[in-house]
This record gives sequence, C-alpha cells and structure tokens, in this order.
Amino acid sequence: MENKSYVVEMNGNGVHEKIALNCVSAKGFNGIEIHHKSAKDTVHPAKLKSRRQRWNIRPSKMSINTLNPIRSIVDGMTLTPNPEKPMIALSIGDPTVFGNMPTDDKVLQAMKDAIDSHKYNGYAPSVGYQRSREVVANFYSCPEAPLEAEDVLLTSGCSQAIDLAITVLCNPGDTILVPCPGFSLYKTLAVSLGIQVRLYNLLPEKSWEIDLQHLESLIDDRTSCLIVNNPSNPCGSVYSKEHLQDILSVASKRCLPILADEIYGDMVFPGCKYQSMASLSHDVPILACGGLAKRWLVPGWRLGWILIHDRNQNFGKEIRQGLVKLSQRILGACTIVQGAIESILNDTPQHFYQRTIHFLKSNSEICFSELSTVPGLTPVMPSGAMYLMVGIEMEHFPEFQDDVQFTERLVTEQSVFCLPATAFEYPNYFRIVVTVPEEMMVEACARIREFCQRHYRPRSQESNELDQ
Repeated sequence: MENKSYVVEMNGNGVHEKIALNCVSAKGFNGIEIHHKSAKDTVHPAKLKSRRQRWNIRPSKMSINTLNPIRSIVDGMTLTPNPEKPMIALSIGDPTVFGNMPTDDKVLQAMKDAIDSHKYNGYAPSVGYQRSREVVANFYSCPEAPLEAEDVLLTSGCSQAIDLAITVLCNPGDTILVPCPGFSLYKTLAVSLGIQVRLYNLLPEKSWEIDLQHLESLIDDRTSCLIVNNPSNPCGSVYSKEHLQDILSVASKRCLPILADEIYGDMVFPGCKYQSMASLSHDVPILACGGLAKRWLVPGWRLGWILIHDRNQNFGKEIRQGLVKLSQRILGACTIVQGAIESILNDTPQHFYQRTIHFLKSNSEICFSELSTVPGLTPVMPSGAMYLMVGIEMEHFPEFQDDVQFTERLVTEQSVFCLPATAFEYPNYFRIVVTVPEEMMVEACARIREFCQRHYRPRSQESNELDQ
C-alpha cells in the first residue's frame, strides 16, 4: 500500500493551509477534512530522523527575556530578620495580607449569590459576558467620556488588561514610554515582547508630576504608546486636572495613544480629586485599564477591564479587533466574578470606600510625620493609592552602597522590610505600603528611626567646605 502523510484541517477555522497539489480530500469524522498527500511530496522519514538524534530542548526567547525586576532584586537579597523582633513587611502591595482591610459584606454576598445561581460555571465569551460589560460601561461612563458595552473588555485582572493593551499597540522594535519610578510590570511585559522601554522622569519635588520636557524628548517615530499611571504605584501621587491636560497636550501634538493604568482610580485622599484621563481627552485615544483588585480589596479575584476611549475613531476597527483576537488566547476573567460584578459595582455602600480611604490617609500621615524627623530620610507625602516613597540621603549612610543594602540591613537589624526603589528603576529610595495595621505602622517607623540613628553619619567639615 502506498505511504501517505496526513494534514488535518478543522472546517471553517483556517488554522492550516490546505494542500493543493497531489492531494485527495475526504470527509472524516465530525466533518473534519483529511487531506492525503502522496509520498513523493513528503520528506523521507530517515532524513527527518537524522535531524533529531539527541535531546535539545531550549526555552523560548520570550521566556528568557521575561524578567520581573522586583523578584530579581528581592531574590538576590540576604533577608535574615532579627529573631528578637517580629517581622513587619511593608513591601507587599496586597491589602489583604494582614486581615485588617476586609472587603465589604455586600461584595462577599454578591459572590455567594453568583455561585448559588449555578449560572456562571461555564465558559464566557473571551471578552466577557455582555451583561457584565454593560454594567462596567454604565459604572464608568460619564458625559465627557461615554462608554457602551462594546467599549469594555473584561480581563483576568488589571495585569492582563495592561498586557493586552501593550500587545495590541506595539510591535517588536517599537518603544513605549514608562514612568520612572514606575510599576515594574510594564517593563516585564514589554521587554518579553521585544519592545524597547524608555523611562520618563517623575519629579519628587513636585509630588511626582511628570517631567514633560523630558517626556517629549523621548518620543520618536517608533514610539507607539505612552503609559500614564494615575494614581501612582509606587509614588501614591494623584495628578491635578491641569497636569493631566498638559500630558494630553503632549500626546495630542505627537499623535501618541495613551495606556492609562487607573487601577487605583478614586482611591484618593480628601482634598484631592481624581479625574480619569479619558474625561479630559478631546482627540487622544486612550485604553484605560482598571479592575476590582484594589478599590474593592479583592486582588485574588482577578477581574480587570480595558475601557476603549476612541477619540475621533483614531483607534479604528483594527485596534478593537486586535484586542478581541488577543483576548481569545486566554478565555478571560473568572465567570463567577463576572456574575457578581453588577451587585459589586452597584450595591457596595459608600461608607466602605470612605473607610478604606480614611485608613490609608491616616496611616500615610503617621508614616510621613514620623519619618520626616528621621535624620537622612526624606519621605514624600502621598495623595492616594496605598504607597509612600522615602528618599535616602546615601551620603549620610556610608556603610551602605545603595538602597538595596540599606533595606537589606534594615531587615537584619530591625525585622522591617521595605522594598528598595531600585526595583522601580529609582535608586536611593524605598517604598512603604501603608495597608498594615496602625500599631504595626507606628512600630515600624520607630524601628526605622532607631536604625537610621545608629547608622547616620553627619557630613564632615571637609565635605561641607568643598560644597561651598
């Protein structure tokens, strides 16, 4: 019998090209077409075997290029806490760790009801249930930035939303503009895709506003996306309406779309006002990324979204279609949480949000007040989110080479772990997460003070004369 090789093609999917030459097509099981290709058109088995005579399994280039700066830095640190002092971790951006910030009972009940309904145990469309998308659209729609269900994609957390947004806007060799200091995931995702990252400066003396002149100097023909994180991780900054308009002016002049990471949207302290970028944009198209994780204090539930604000149809059909196609690689957000989202968004009481903000502001004020009088430290008071950045005047701590060594020794001596800001491409600072219980925050600040008093060295008279 003549040897034949087989190519299987699923009807209608176009996954494999049909073999047009020397083929006989026949219907197989369940409508699958089986194409028979004659042996004379195939590679001889012996030749195939000669190319694979030994095991040589290599990791993909994408996996090799994937690096999480936080993990690489923390894993390289020697963290041995003082056995005489209980550990206080001010490094983890998870508000649920200490159990002092539970979500609201209404949120929990919404999940229980979704489970008990038995309606959400199957697959959902890759972009999310239509009704769930409508709910998110209605919640975030405003006259200046109206939304419909078709403008919403539900994702597996805000991280996947950011991943999809970067992937749909950028090609290998393109560049994206990322804040410095900034959330490390932006670089992790971009570099793994062969996208170059250019860091634009934030200004601590101006409450971490963007250095717009520096930002604009980085834009060229290969720049495909500007990432703006407001409110900010790791800075806790909240931009004013005027500053957001200045950012949009640069993006408009240079025809640059914006990825707005707004996962901490509305988590701002009294006296500040949060405004979404889309509500101020007249012509700049924006992909706004958000989710339930932080405002509703459920980061493990993994429900995020992309809100497509397509000013003047500058995204067009292609970007929307691209997002849909990319969403089909992984079948989206948890269906049970999608089933609960309507009640979560509409029934969570205002006092829950207010209580969360009050606690974060109070802890931030305690931390800022305590550390402002510590020699050699310069904290920057946040206006929202869950973080506070502290500058280290390294010249007063000659024992330590950098912020990594400083925070490493802080663990060894005082059992307090703060994340060195080298993880955010911003050396000689460290980040404090302000979600810990108040008594732990007070104790941590006291230990940081003791540590700095022990290691602080005033500048020598000779150094002061040289400066003059």
